[in-house]
Amino acid sequence: MPPPLQSDMYAHFRDALTAFFAATATDARRVFHGRGHLFPGLEHICIDWYPPVVLISLYGEITSPDSLIESILSADKLQQIDSIILQKRFEHGAPAETVWGEKITDILVSEGSLQFRVRLCKQQNSGLFLDMRPLREWIQQNSRGKNVLNLFAYTCSLSVAALAGGARQVTNVDMSKTSINWGLENHKLNQQDPRQIKSIPHNIFRSWGRIKQFGRYDTIIIDPPTRQRGSFDAEKNYGAVLRKLGQLSKPGANVIATLNSPFLEGEFLLGKFEHHAPEFKAIEEMPVAPEFSDKFPERALKIFRFVYQAEFDAVESKNPLYSGFNDGL
Repeated sequence: MPPPLQSDMYAHFRDALTAFFAATATDARRVFHGRGHLFPGLEHICIDWYPPVVLISLYGEITSPDSLIESILSADKLQQIDSIILQKRFEHGAPAETVWGEKITDILVSEGSLQFRVRLCKQQNSGLFLDMRPLREWIQQNSRGKNVLNLFAYTCSLSVAALAGGARQVTNVDMSKTSINWGLENHKLNQQDPRQIKSIPHNIFRSWGRIKQFGRYDTIIIDPPTRQRGSFDAEKNYGAVLRKLGQLSKPGANVIATLNSPFLEGEFLLGKFEHHAPEFKAIEEMPVAPEFSDKFPERALKIFRFVYQAEFDAVESKNPLYSGFNDGL
């Protein structure tokens, strides 16, 4: 039996929640990130805001959920919350239930000028990864006139951002037809021209020929799951994707590559590029949303930007991103 949460621990919740709900909170955001290990004893609790719903994600058992719910409600002085959902991510199937207020599971949320469909309680993920907000902002600001390829597109939020930023065309690739259809709904919500959207709802490793039909690309996004049975394993399969990049990219193309594994550090991904796609120069490590600050950033989401330069020596010592990586091949 886990120990009950101590009253002084709730001070962290009250401070974070009170600050967040002091103003009208209109955009989807993470409110409390216990998994960042910055709040001792609260590593198993995260709180997200999908207005007007608060989602509590538990990664371990707690003995006093009522106290947690009370802390959330007492912080909401403007009475913006209509529902609180508790999801047990540590149990099989990640079961979720409404623990306060009305049952709301299908929500239209905003992130700046963009809109997305979020579905709670039905599966492990809501359909919108909140930690990638800065990447969506960067893509929106750097896509005018671009042909964009979104590999492992999920619900296509990054492609929505690209078209909102003036992209000429986006190609969404994901083996889940459900996710691709969800993504098409997100495109429609943002009033984006369906003629600019290409959809490939198939396994990426059986789709290279079709992917090439819509290229070459100015921007390629690689945002794979860490491990998905029958589809992709980052440690085993990332290199196979990188080997195709030269056939898909225009000169000077940006490649955005992510890695979200607590067991694989950024050096692993840099090593994969050096070995399988050395003509792509590492330019920068891109930020995640600041509310996802982590005591151990190497275990959290890593996002790198590379640029296609065929003559570039990927292990050039002047580039600090390549200094001291393990070969991790």
